[in-house]
Amino acid sequence: MFETLKEQPADKILELIGLYKADPRAEKIDLGVGVYKNAEGVTPVMRAVKAAEKKIWEEQTTKAYTGLAGDPVYVDTMIDLVLGNSVPGDQIAAVTTPGGTGAVRQAFELTQSATPGARVFVSDPTWPNHLSILKYLGMETIPYRYFDSETGGVNFDGMIADLKAGLKPGDVVLLHGCCHNPTGANLNMVQWKEVVAVLNEKGAVPMIDIAYQGFGDGLEEDAAGTRYVAENVPELLIAASCSKNFGIYRERTGLLMAVGKDTSRRDVTQGMLAFLNRQNFSFPPDHGARVVGTILSDAELRADWKAELEDVRLGMLELRKQLAGELQRLSGSDRFAFLGEHRGMFSRLGTTPELVQKMRADSGIYMVGDSRMNIAGLNTATVPILAQAIIDAGV
Repeated sequence: MFETLKEQPADKILELIGLYKADPRAEKIDLGVGVYKNAEGVTPVMRAVKAAEKKIWEEQTTKAYTGLAGDPVYVDTMIDLVLGNSVPGDQIAAVTTPGGTGAVRQAFELTQSATPGARVFVSDPTWPNHLSILKYLGMETIPYRYFDSETGGVNFDGMIADLKAGLKPGDVVLLHGCCHNPTGANLNMVQWKEVVAVLNEKGAVPMIDIAYQGFGDGLEEDAAGTRYVAENVPELLIAASCSKNFGIYRERTGLLMAVGKDTSRRDVTQGMLAFLNRQNFSFPPDHGARVVGTILSDAELRADWKAELEDVRLGMLELRKQLAGELQRLSGSDRFAFLGEHRGMFSRLGTTPELVQKMRADSGIYMVGDSRMNIAGLNTATVPILAQAIIDAGV
């Protein structure tokens, strides 16, 4: 059996990590791996997470299975975090998943079950694992224009033109709720409304991947687009992740929500989500979910978590402003101003793989070949080094 297996292509980010580790230069900078790091280069355990884990350790009396949907406290508090009061609870089916990736995978499988042959429209570019999962599942994938390399912003006219020209009833449109990965360029509320109008006109179903809530403009602000969609479309899938905003990457804590205006179908949808969990991994992991539910349901822990998350968000914004300012000083132009306008952990420079390779070879700057860089991999001391490397490479 094993002799028939084919070697799979290496993950570009994991490959980049290996190259970075092997580089002996002291001033090398890792902007590839997609995790938050503080100024010391550490991904810290948040204060509220530590406190919640201690509380759980003291109070938990069993490690028995949870239900197929996961801990109800986690599910309910996460629905509130993402959707607020935008839609009634009887319109929402939801299950805990192994990370946001698990939620994405389950959403695609639900789509296959409900609408065999449905096509999935994805932004160009998008998170590479979206494309990898879709390919593995054998689902037809269609790109729509999104990032404008010239301006560093959203090519919104191109996006709308592609959706209007290509969508058919039952198609799924994958959208990033905030902090677009890999570009950092986001839709504004006027644009969200136009997208919804096109989706409704074409009879397409939106799917929102919201993995960075709280990293952009704030918890409520980052959820505004998702909430508007939920209020104004017949059906919606949402894949949410707690990896980044709670800093619990290794705990694999996600949530899949299916929102539908037809409340008579809610229980059937909930049953299907539970069925998919059972087939793929049976009961979902609980520790991370228990931590998040504990934090969100405790006023003191929630306030401390929000305060620390806000510090993280503002720190990344300051790094963005510093980088944009340094590049303006070095280049004598504002052509890199978009870096200060992007939101979240990532930005895309919009340059060529050859110049990315040149920055790596000449200056020890490690970013993905498509020029995606993790802003959280910087600190105030390394920003000038990166800025000089960008200018020296001729970006």
